[in-house]
Amino acid sequence: MKTKLTTLALGAMMAAGPAMADLVFPSLSYRTGPFAAGGIPFADGYADYFTLLNERDGGIGGVKTRVPECETGYNTEKGVECYEATKGEGALVYQPLSTGITYQLIPKATADDIPIHSMGYGRTSAKNGDVFSHVFNYPANYWNGASGAVNYLLGENGGDLNGKKIALVYHNSAYGKEPIRTLEELAKKHGFELVLLPVDSPGQEQKSQWLQIRRDKPDYVVLWGWGVMNQAAVQEAANIRFPMENFIGVWWSGAEHDVTPAGDKADGYKALTFTGLGSDYPIYDDLKKYVVDTGKAAGAGDQLGSVQYNRGLYAAMLAAEAARTAQEIHGTAEITSGQMRDGMEALDITEAKMADLGMSGFGPEFKVSCENHGGPGLVGVAQWSATDKTWSVISDFQPTDDDVINPLVDEDSSAYAGENKIDPNC
Repeated sequence: MKTKLTTLALGAMMAAGPAMADLVFPSLSYRTGPFAAGGIPFADGYADYFTLLNERDGGIGGVKTRVPECETGYNTEKGVECYEATKGEGALVYQPLSTGITYQLIPKATADDIPIHSMGYGRTSAKNGDVFSHVFNYPANYWNGASGAVNYLLGENGGDLNGKKIALVYHNSAYGKEPIRTLEELAKKHGFELVLLPVDSPGQEQKSQWLQIRRDKPDYVVLWGWGVMNQAAVQEAANIRFPMENFIGVWWSGAEHDVTPAGDKADGYKALTFTGLGSDYPIYDDLKKYVVDTGKAAGAGDQLGSVQYNRGLYAAMLAAEAARTAQEIHGTAEITSGQMRDGMEALDITEAKMADLGMSGFGPEFKVSCENHGGPGLVGVAQWSATDKTWSVISDFQPTDDDVINPLVDEDSSAYAGENKIDPNC
């Protein structure tokens, strides 16, 4: 059985050794194209967190970090090319930031012994670590998101959605299709009618979908969009005077750039979240001191505190803490990607740990295991105020419907294991 080194012992061991190679965390970013509005702040937050660790702490466990960026343009083929181009640099973990790229990388990364963290996206059934040994989607996945939206609407209707009509406006891709099966099962369970309205990428053209919404008069609309699709959807909703308080997006459809183009008409729009909002966290004092004021901020340095910047920051924190856990498990600072996988599978994010990192309340507490690579699936809801130009949490992180979700995870992952002749990992 492997034993953990204390932080003190690990530090002493590293101090006595030779100069070490960087810990490499590639960023498959997209700063160009129709999805750049979400890609830029995420990439900035991801890079800035590692810069903070280098400048303030000397890296992770005494080893500096490096974040090579590779532009994918949210294109699956380019994403795979970026993976192949960067994996040889000592890549510890990949954050594809694309469901399409994630699907393509799952068999490649598993064969290469490199973990993937598809945080809140990707293949939902990868929550089953018994089948998907190298894929992690903690702290929540798309099926949690679908259930979280329905749970919120149940709360708004006294626990009864029977006879209600809910329209799903979704990006016509692997990403947008992820929640459909779960919503279909939830519709059977709760008695609501589900209307599916696909939008072809990149998503600017939605007039026909919103004309149908105006004609059919659904009680609620759920948005599963990204990039320019979100802006177009909020604007089209405003054009037909659909009530914004009845319009709720997934967490990738709820950032500042999604609502500001519609001005005051976007007031009251809602979105799911699994991370904290704004910059009222102690970590931002350190970011200002060590990253912003020293001119080392990523990009233009103008995204701090925005919704997707916080997501990138959070993803980087989880990666750093997994790396730290891997160093302790294996008794070495120069971890391999396989050892990083072990650290991710042993990750334990407590409120005390987040408080020590200056991120108290930034996300839910969770613990990863071999069987559960997806975390607890807790989902919150936020609402946009056009007057204050801020997102505010109106529902804290809440459990989602495991009675519906877990059988779907088991069914899909078991089918994948059978098709790919995968033996149990746990």
